[in-house]
Amino acid sequence: MSQEDDGERDFQVVDKRHGREEGEAPEPIAPASPPEPEAAAPPPPPGPGPDLGPREMPSMDFSTFLISLSTSALFHMGLVAEHEGEPPPPANLPMARQTIDILEMIQEKTQGNLNNEEAHLFESLLYELRMRFVEVQRA
Repeated sequence: MSQEDDGERDFQVVDKRHGREEGEAPEPIAPASPPEPEAAAPPPPPGPGPDLGPREMPSMDFSTFLISLSTSALFHMGLVAEHEGEPPPPANLPMARQTIDILEMIQEKTQGNLNNEEAHLFESLLYELRMRFVEVQRA
């Protein structure tokens, strides 16, 4: 059985990089040097509270999730800054409206499954967001 019959074929690789002529010996490859150490990254901004380390996040529960979405809506309304000490961004009312709509959809889908505290928080957040949205829209 020939090599062509069993699927294997003889082939030759010719390195033509850097204008080498056929038959010319390739340049020797230098051993890889260890990577350069990267400069130390600047420390991350402080967390949301003094008790949290730079990599720790607050535990996530439903109330924290609602507050996070509410903060996003306020950000899109131009009422809160991304970082402390910075001015708030310009309002993006379509994004703010969409975030409020998402919260309303979640409220509808979770109706009857929330404890009293969660239900009260949800109502309060949505009321506040709706009122703020109207104020920003009129300005």
